[in-house]
Amino acid sequence: MSNDQLTSLLSVPSGTLQISELTPTRGVGSKFIHLSLVIPTYKERDNIKNVVRILSQLLDEAIPGNYELIIVDDDSPDRTWEVAQSLMEVYPQLQVMRRQQERGLSSAVIRGWQAARGRVLGVIDGDLQHPPEILTQLFSAIEQGADLAVASRHVEGGGVSSWSVVRRFLSRGAQVLGLTILPGVLGRVSDPMSGYFMVRRSAIAGVILNPVGYKILLEVIGRGKVGEIAEVGYVFCERKEGESKVTWKQYVDYIHHLLRLRISTGRLGKISQKVDFPIGRFLRFGLVGLSGVFVDMTVLYLLSDPTTLAWPLTRSKIIAGEIAICNNFLWNDAWTFADVSVNQQEWHHRLKRFLKFNIVCLAGLVLNVLVLNLVFNFLIPNRYIANLIAIAVATIWNFWVNLKLSWRVTDVK
Repeated sequence: MSNDQLTSLLSVPSGTLQISELTPTRGVGSKFIHLSLVIPTYKERDNIKNVVRILSQLLDEAIPGNYELIIVDDDSPDRTWEVAQSLMEVYPQLQVMRRQQERGLSSAVIRGWQAARGRVLGVIDGDLQHPPEILTQLFSAIEQGADLAVASRHVEGGGVSSWSVVRRFLSRGAQVLGLTILPGVLGRVSDPMSGYFMVRRSAIAGVILNPVGYKILLEVIGRGKVGEIAEVGYVFCERKEGESKVTWKQYVDYIHHLLRLRISTGRLGKISQKVDFPIGRFLRFGLVGLSGVFVDMTVLYLLSDPTTLAWPLTRSKIIAGEIAICNNFLWNDAWTFADVSVNQQEWHHRLKRFLKFNIVCLAGLVLNVLVLNLVFNFLIPNRYIANLIAIAVATIWNFWVNLKLSWRVTDVK
């Protein structure tokens, strides 16, 4: 590939997932672009030409010269990004971003929005399951004063083309679960799992977004400054090309996202913001620590008890402790710090985090013993109260140092 081709790709933003305000330098001359539409892709080589053609024709008629299409491809093995890049000469409003260090639909959308120049930001699937003709209705709703316009399957004119009974049940079940956990967010729209919408840039500018999985709309409503919301009915179509990416992991991520938003937008979240301490993350870290205590005790019993293997106590404790550390690392990596680890999934990144976690926990053990002795000998002559205080201090130490050292957001490129 020539140097000219390489430089035609958009640079991938890094750091915090935060949308900037629209300034004159981000516009075209003295005039801002009306709409920036992001199309996240992964293995969509068979669809992308048709998608770009249809969207360009539609928007050329509706807002000629005042839009941009931004394809954000997660380094597809079928080289979707390269096919999209070859279309840029034919479609001057098209831009392409190739992400090689990050993965995930939600973060892809936000990275695209970070590079966008529009006062209205939108997202649409790259597989034509979202009917493009709805775009003009969504944009019209924004122009009429809405902060957010959502394409919904659950209002008049909406539906699904040929979903199975199981998939319909899962979709509705997810919606009911969301209303139970986070009624203040999901109660505002009929289709909170929609991935097809537009939002005013001003409604989410300056807000740090922290999505899990595919459902970025939850993040926009939950964290953004969203006032009026409009909904437009659409019929969700089945794919004509490529393969479906719906998996059970999406439903797990959805529940995880709901719980995290619940914590961050509730009372604990407000306290956390005032004291600048991630309380929700700390609570998850504490729960993982409790599971580690159970693992430690179980393994210690299996190795050292006279009725089992009857190994020496010290050797058994060292093994049990390390297995507990491994347990805690895996859970913290997959849950407590998932927003960081999901973008650093290479084996050497995981090994690096694991080694750091081990060192920090070892230092925490030393700190635990020191605090225990200091409190017991000089403050409170009760070994159990002193031990609880020592555990609390060590837990805070382990969390804070691992947050700053083992799972560092600044490592994300």
